[in-house]
Amino acid sequence: MAKKVIIKPNRYYDSVKLMSISKSISSMEGVTQAVVVMGTDHNKETLKKVNLNTPETEKATPGDLIIAVEAEEAVMDKVLKEIEEALTRRKTGSDDEYRPRRLESAIEALPGANMIIISVPGEYAKNEAMKALENNLHVMLFSDNVSIEDEKELKDFAAEKGLLLMGPDCGTAIINNVPLAFANVVRKGKIGIVAASGTGAQEVSTIIHKAGEGISQLIGTGGRDLSVTIGGSMMLRGLEALNEDPETEVIVLISKPPAKEVVDKVLAEVEKVEKPVVIIFLGGDLRALKDSKAYGAKTLEDAALKAVALLRGEKPREIEFTMDREEVEKIAASEAEKIGSKQKYVRGLFTGGTLADEAMQILSSKLGDIYSNIPFREELALDEDLKSIKHTCIDLGDDVFTVGRPHPMIDPSTRIERLEEEIKDEEMAVLLLDVVIGYGSHHDPAGELVPILKKAKEVYRERGGYLSIVASVCGTEEDPQNLMEQKGKLEEIGVIVMPSNAQAARLAAMIVEKIQ
Repeated sequence: MAKKVIIKPNRYYDSVKLMSISKSISSMEGVTQAVVVMGTDHNKETLKKVNLNTPETEKATPGDLIIAVEAEEAVMDKVLKEIEEALTRRKTGSDDEYRPRRLESAIEALPGANMIIISVPGEYAKNEAMKALENNLHVMLFSDNVSIEDEKELKDFAAEKGLLLMGPDCGTAIINNVPLAFANVVRKGKIGIVAASGTGAQEVSTIIHKAGEGISQLIGTGGRDLSVTIGGSMMLRGLEALNEDPETEVIVLISKPPAKEVVDKVLAEVEKVEKPVVIIFLGGDLRALKDSKAYGAKTLEDAALKAVALLRGEKPREIEFTMDREEVEKIAASEAEKIGSKQKYVRGLFTGGTLADEAMQILSSKLGDIYSNIPFREELALDEDLKSIKHTCIDLGDDVFTVGRPHPMIDPSTRIERLEEEIKDEEMAVLLLDVVIGYGSHHDPAGELVPILKKAKEVYRERGGYLSIVASVCGTEEDPQNLMEQKGKLEEIGVIVMPSNAQAARLAAMIVEKIQ
């Protein structure tokens, strides 16, 4: 086999396009492996793992394209030519289809449009967003790695013009029943959502859908909106908009715990709202809402079901499991009795950061300290190699994993690579997973996971133990991947699929408690 590595300086490509090219080339006859990536630190580590790194790749910058191929000598030239053609190939379309290359041209082509989605490298995002705002367009800013100073400048300007600036790093919205970016197919209804969390918004909106209700509008704000620097400007703007919207009867606000001064600002605005408002500051102290007319929620599922109850004129109530508690106890006991004596810990591998946060809150309340790359306390932060320690939850969508690489909801390989490492640890007892479907996500995330999960179960069986795998699927039956099909693929290989992320985390904790 021959190896060929080519560096193309200052040649940027979208990570999803590169992922697609890598997969396509790797499937060619005579090719052992092909990696086409940007020169980020994470991608360099990937090249090391497959033994395709060189001194040149180590010097590459995040703006440099790396083409690394291992193939038969006879097909190498053909492979490299195919890669170059794939990089320069444009999407096909009808002859008369117009694809404007600049914002100004797009505005001329669609003069009635009032919203734009921007997804460019972070260093260019501010300028593009500012141009859009100057042209009186609402902005959904999908780009990440935008400084908080730039975010504040953009949001202050948007507020002056009465516009929405959703983001940066805004991954989810549903506007006028149209799912944008990572969003699910949910029925139109009377519950409005403003969320500083993409997967948090997806979890709440899909649970509302499953309960028989629907969404009027889902407005994303970006994860830093409720920071002291930003001050919740877009959450406040979204709350105001939903209060004025005649099609919205109940409002849900979703965020991680903001600073007290931001909480006070949000609650002051809630007092002006005539509609019921459910608030989940995930992991926050509900006592902060004690003197507010808002309804506090402990979990994403709790927030969704309280909103449904309020819409129906019912008294909101909290649930632990939707199935009978005794049945859950039986499942946990059955799993625990098969686990080997060396196995002690739960490992959570999440594609959704908010789902990881929620799971960690639930697990820590039952099991104690949870180590993570997004820890609750500094002393629980994993080392630079991110190797799991005792009970660990990993947010695979964190920036450290996604710079120059597709989000794990798009490309399951990030989690598959991590699973290959985790199953080497004899002390893992329970594997906890989220599977997020809908627009933007991989076309078959459960199907991609099945081979590695089957391997994991086999590895532990050969050791004389047993690996319990607990998951939840965030999505609906109307999503392109279909909730029931995804659930069925996991259950077929012995994965226990719970109705929500919160219930999955509770079951995982219960299993571990029974083996201690």
